[in-house]
Amino acid sequence: MPTWFKDAKFGVFLHWGPYAVPEVSSEKYPKGIYQKSWREGEVWDFHRANYGDPSKFGYKDLIPLFKAEKFNADEWIQLFKQSGAKYVVPVGEHHDGYAMYNSHYTRWNVVQTGPKKDIMKLLSDACKTQGMKFGISSHYALNRAYYSHEDPTWDTNNPEFYDLYNEPVERNSLPTKKFLNMWWNRTTDIIDNYQPDLLWFDFGLDKPGFESVHKKILSYYYNKGLDWNKGVVFQDKNMGNESFPKDLIVLDIERGRMDGIYELPWQTDTSIGKKSWGYIKDEEYKTSNYLIDELIDIVSKNGCLLLNIGPKADGTIPAEAKKILTEMGEWLNPNSEAIFSTRPWKIYGEGPTKVSKGHHSEGENAEATFEDIRFTTKGDILYAIALDWSKNGNFNVKSLATGNKLELKKVKSVELIGGKKVSWKQTSEGLQIKVNEDKSKQAALAFKIEFKN
Repeated sequence: MPTWFKDAKFGVFLHWGPYAVPEVSSEKYPKGIYQKSWREGEVWDFHRANYGDPSKFGYKDLIPLFKAEKFNADEWIQLFKQSGAKYVVPVGEHHDGYAMYNSHYTRWNVVQTGPKKDIMKLLSDACKTQGMKFGISSHYALNRAYYSHEDPTWDTNNPEFYDLYNEPVERNSLPTKKFLNMWWNRTTDIIDNYQPDLLWFDFGLDKPGFESVHKKILSYYYNKGLDWNKGVVFQDKNMGNESFPKDLIVLDIERGRMDGIYELPWQTDTSIGKKSWGYIKDEEYKTSNYLIDELIDIVSKNGCLLLNIGPKADGTIPAEAKKILTEMGEWLNPNSEAIFSTRPWKIYGEGPTKVSKGHHSEGENAEATFEDIRFTTKGDILYAIALDWSKNGNFNVKSLATGNKLELKKVKSVELIGGKKVSWKQTSEGLQIKVNEDKSKQAALAFKIEFKN
């Protein structure tokens, strides 16, 4: 695993495509056009009321409305860099089958339709200019069974548009050789043309029938990394590791985390919104405080956070997303030494708030308290990060009590990063720290601790 990824800790994910045009439901709007049961028919009803029946106006007809006329790659990457993020991963192609890059294998791409510009190259170039790593995600494996073909009048049943919607398939059938070849061509097209530092795959790649491409795509991408003379990162979501040996990839957990230190570098991908990955008007946004705590918890367990935002169809970043990213940067930049280029300690932390493990478990997690401490290390320095402010400024790190079970040396010094000196004493109850200035507006407090020789 390349050192840059172990050091990076924080990246920005981008779900952006024609599904942003209606600004309702989620990035799976195209699925809902043709499936009435999807989210109780909210897309089904909305689409017919605002655009018409899909026999006359289907998903393909939204693509010309996806213009990205205000898109500015340099402004985006500058914002992400200010947030503290070290890498950026735009969606290359979602389940909808629309290529957000200059594809050589489908006419449904951003150069020939919609924005009519190579979005992926513009973002890649901006990342290189501003010193950030660039990745691309592929969700295309699920395209083969994404759209319903229930009504023969719909455009999904017109062979002229099978290159977007795919041909009708039997439920639970395996991918055909034709589809696997298309998946291979489109995926290697992304790799060859954009030389991504990171390649991210959605759940579809682990579905039955894709086994024949697993070793091929892993070796293809890693060998390309050797050709490019750079360390690349291959990410997959299969927690059972049946698809790929766990030490050859980075495990990605969707909207969930680990409940303890994982032996290998791993990643959480989640969104700033609770409802959707793509942009919608009525999104419920998480707070920057919660997301900073989530990042700290993940880093203490040897992971990275890939935080998604959904840009609007015109290419602007929603004001709420800008605010959240800015606030995260305001905490991360002065506290960077406790997060970036750190490694896990003997234990990830202490405190009453437990975190659930696995995909889609984030809804089970409670807000952290001042008693929740997370640890990171860099060389001989230990960082203890309290995930909230205590009313009186008193903190007690129980794991650093004298005579503790971790066989630690005595504490030599304690300081609050970015703050004034603190009062402290190491007792049999713990390392007791008193912060003498009001830090109640801080999302978390990072203490730098050194030990006696």
